[in-house]
Amino acid sequence: MDKFELYKKYSKEIFLIDSPSGYLHLINKRISELLADIGLKANITNKGTIELFIKGKKSDKKIGVCAHVDTLGLMVRSINSDGTLNVTNIGGPLIPTLDGEYCRVRTRDDKVYTGTILAKSSSIHVFPDSKTQPRDINNIIIRLDEIVKTKDDVLKLGINNGDYVCYDTKLEFTESGFMKSRFIDDKGSVSLLMTMLDVMKKNNEMPEYDTCIYFTNYEEVGTGAAALKDLDEILAVDMGCVGLDLDGNEMNVSICAKDSSGPYNYEFTTRLINLAKDNKLDYVVDIFPFYGSDADAALRSGLDAKAALIGPGVASSHGMERTHKNGILNTISLVELYLFGKMLK
Repeated sequence: MDKFELYKKYSKEIFLIDSPSGYLHLINKRISELLADIGLKANITNKGTIELFIKGKKSDKKIGVCAHVDTLGLMVRSINSDGTLNVTNIGGPLIPTLDGEYCRVRTRDDKVYTGTILAKSSSIHVFPDSKTQPRDINNIIIRLDEIVKTKDDVLKLGINNGDYVCYDTKLEFTESGFMKSRFIDDKGSVSLLMTMLDVMKKNNEMPEYDTCIYFTNYEEVGTGAAALKDLDEILAVDMGCVGLDLDGNEMNVSICAKDSSGPYNYEFTTRLINLAKDNKLDYVVDIFPFYGSDADAALRSGLDAKAALIGPGVASSHGMERTHKNGILNTISLVELYLFGKMLK
């Protein structure tokens, strides 16, 4: 199985598991099982970060590589008198893109109910403002696929304020090499690191230095890698931005020189640029002014480490996202060059 087929295999596992920030038990269980299947034992921290230590050829320094398993989502804010649900956002989903999406409400006692995310003025035949009503968090509701006519009907189902609302990813791989789905940010990078780890084990490779792989939670709400410590370098593998005033595209690996928290480490970033250049990868260097990463969170929490950020170019972030096989493979190659000094076969 080539790397992209392996990547698709992991994606089809990981993308279909609901994991908005804080709702971590299902995804952590499955990723731990997948790691065990390839012969790697992971630990899960109190915060919910999956951490994996890999002995390197040298112990001169300790490297961390992270990607986040958590996604955007919604949560029940209140129950209306007609049995519909008001919601609050988890992270920063692009709310207008959610109008009409199917979803699942997950209760605290593990019941799952399906529904649809709708604008309050959801019918053109009924509401005069159906076309013009803002599609924002205060104007969307959840319509449950249950016979509910009152708030009490909903409460009898076991649905309460604080229950998670998870919406469909719509994962699809096209014949032309595109991957389109919600939550490529950052389940795409989780699948990417799983692919690399699988290839590493099959080839019996060791990284150059002692390495920790982290699959973090809570990144979408800003605190994902905040608890990391005892690292000399931290590489966040996330998404590269595509759009206004950016050179990145879906075919490239993006190397971020600066985001909303400021510049990444100059020497580390330059080293990654040179690795990409010397090995003829398709790459760009970009600035992400409206973006924050796990590496930022780690530095803000006091981690004394060099930090850098890379990822495949992803279009339409926090909405219906898309990337390409070439961007994914270029990113895998850059991570491998950084960790192993070569591209794995």
